[in-house]
Amino acid sequence: MQACGLVVEYNPFHNGHAYHIQEARKASDADCIIAVMSGDFLQRGEPAIIDKFSRAKAALLSGVDIVIELPFAFAVQSSDLFAKGAIHTLHEIGVSSICFGSESGNASDFTNSYEYLKGSQALYRTTLKAGLAKGFSFPEASRHAYQEIGLSEDSMDLTKPNNILGYSYVKTILKNEYKIEPLTIKRTNSGYHDEAITGSIASATSIRKALNEHNTITNQVANAIPTSTIEQLTEYKSKSGQWHTWEHYFDLLQYRVMTMTSGELANIHGVEEGLEHRIKKTAMHARSFHEWVEAVKTKRYTWTRLQRIFVFILANVRKEEIAPLVSNHSVPYVRLLGLTKNGQAYLNKAKKQMNVPLVSKLSLQDNPLLQLEERASNAYYSILTPAIRHKLKKQELMPPLLINK
Repeated sequence: MQACGLVVEYNPFHNGHAYHIQEARKASDADCIIAVMSGDFLQRGEPAIIDKFSRAKAALLSGVDIVIELPFAFAVQSSDLFAKGAIHTLHEIGVSSICFGSESGNASDFTNSYEYLKGSQALYRTTLKAGLAKGFSFPEASRHAYQEIGLSEDSMDLTKPNNILGYSYVKTILKNEYKIEPLTIKRTNSGYHDEAITGSIASATSIRKALNEHNTITNQVANAIPTSTIEQLTEYKSKSGQWHTWEHYFDLLQYRVMTMTSGELANIHGVEEGLEHRIKKTAMHARSFHEWVEAVKTKRYTWTRLQRIFVFILANVRKEEIAPLVSNHSVPYVRLLGLTKNGQAYLNKAKKQMNVPLVSKLSLQDNPLLQLEERASNAYYSILTPAIRHKLKKQELMPPLLINK
């Protein structure tokens, strides 16, 4: 059996994702679709609207055959580390191709850009470093560096979010000489950050915005998501009483920062250049998470970068413990969240060729990455009542979800 890998967040799973799965099957001619999915906290430093088990179930009911978890240490990171964790994980489970959405829509754009950048690496790094020294954000400094080496937006626009991620996937594949074919499909209709639902294909951002504004699944939202997602959103809210947003964590996060010393805060992963003082100073006056981030934000420390830092504060992730985890050239395990009968058939063969353990429960392996995963899970459910928190946390110790289809 041949497998095609997808790198996803499904926050929440929507009709655009269903289209992606359909097109990935066509482009790859694969027998099995494997999604490596961020857990409870996402690449841009946000809590997922519903937990990873609910999102995995929606995906399995909508065309994915296997859902595996992207380790937390890689999931809440910049594009290069995010891609590194995802591609290493998909390599370990034996995919022969990956398929990602992009603004480009042409896989050769990514391989050509990699070869071009590889030949101009010294100038790129020098220009990037100079831009960062001037106080530019990383995306802004990168854009100037791309222009300096002659990589124009006409040949490949590496300021677009999906192009950036796609380039990072391809770079990881080529640098490691993995036998994985990169495939891409052009994003349709809505943009990655679009905040308005305009039809049956809408961005996850616009869907979350509508859900949180109305606190219910409106007709517009229902038109943009499959039945499986409607069911999981409804069921999770029924169990937990809410859909997760950063504002739910504000009181807890403020308490954490105000009871930490500056030294403790400086040791949190991502906190650099005296940022701990700015975070502590603004914590005293902030009245909401949004207001707090706005007060801390600078050209260098963008909204996304700060959200990631706040995730690490919430889960108490220290620099010295995460650095060795993300510096390895592989991942130490593959965490299975759920699968279908077809996925089970693929795994029965693939696991014999795997070089790392296939993990189904947090309790089955003592590994620093899994210990970090448990802390992230504790942080995610921390805003719920003890009884609900205990019930939902038990999912971490249960066997993977099996969908009989």
